[in-house]
Amino acid sequence: MPRIRLLSFIFLLIALPATAQVRIKDIADVEGIRENQLVGYGLVVGLNGTGDKLDNAVFTRESLIGMLERLGVNTRDQEAKLETKDIAAVMVTAELPPFTHGGSRIDVSVSALGDATNLTGGTLLVTPLLAADGEVYAVAQGAIATGAIAARGAASSVTRGVPTSGRISNGGTVEKEVTFRLDKGGNALRLGLRNPDLTTARRIAAEINRAIGPISKATDPRTVVLDIANRDPIDVLGRIEDLMVQPDNPAIVIIDEASGTIVMGDAVRISTVAIAQGNLTIRVTETPQVSQPAPLSRGGTTVIVPRTQIQVDDQHDRKLGILDSGVTLRDLVASLNALGVGPRDLISILQSIKAAGALQADLQVR
Repeated sequence: MPRIRLLSFIFLLIALPATAQVRIKDIADVEGIRENQLVGYGLVVGLNGTGDKLDNAVFTRESLIGMLERLGVNTRDQEAKLETKDIAAVMVTAELPPFTHGGSRIDVSVSALGDATNLTGGTLLVTPLLAADGEVYAVAQGAIATGAIAARGAASSVTRGVPTSGRISNGGTVEKEVTFRLDKGGNALRLGLRNPDLTTARRIAAEINRAIGPISKATDPRTVVLDIANRDPIDVLGRIEDLMVQPDNPAIVIIDEASGTIVMGDAVRISTVAIAQGNLTIRVTETPQVSQPAPLSRGGTTVIVPRTQIQVDDQHDRKLGILDSGVTLRDLVASLNALGVGPRDLISILQSIKAAGALQADLQVR
């Protein structure tokens, strides 16, 4: 069988030119309007022998005993006989959306806390969900869907997905609201950019002033302040969020060496630089042949004679390429493709260009 030593291939992802306009609502949020994280501790029952081992998970045992006591069942005297494997301790998490009112339903996530191996088919019992202030804002309960497959036999097992983590759609009921009134926020509102950029902030402020009036001002790369005076904030924000602006992107190159992925923005520029690149490919092919003695000969034996063929390609036909100053991303990619550079080699080339001071962009290696 031939053995080939070659460089592996990767995908080169190229960001499209930042010429398209987007809505303000897609790149900025109103400060103060946000989700709140909730967390709780609960029990999942109804598992088919895949729950926690009570001898190992002390917290599961104590939770089970406490739950039964609240329901009028005393098991303290028989604690040593609790050997069920159909129950598991879990952590329950959820996000409380803004402007959610009491009685609304939210999705919750359930994750095993002990040594349970599969939560599929289990039911979460009533679990209070607390926020950072220690108050209960929601209660969760319901059947868990993991979307995972787990099969185990005597000699092997197959697992797809994560069976120890699942979700309950609309499994949480909001019990307490987070008070926030847009119409009681005073005369000033603040827009926060999701990707801070001073140029984008100035463009947003200019577009708002053009469409609505001189009510906005960019105070920093992340914030645009709105002075709405006596205007209706709902009406003002409703008109602002559909305005179109052109966001500006920084010159940045991101390299993920683990997966061999390169992402470059359209603003990347290259100073004058010369590039030469070559690979060494060695191909070793074994084609053994069988040698047999002549017919009717005596003392002859059949033997296998090795035949080895080695090919070396140093790619001596590669040329030295020159990139002129100020070339764009498209020119850079075209020039490297003309040199026959493989995607994996682009990583080392870009790092070398940056080291030479010719890459006018921020290089981030992950």
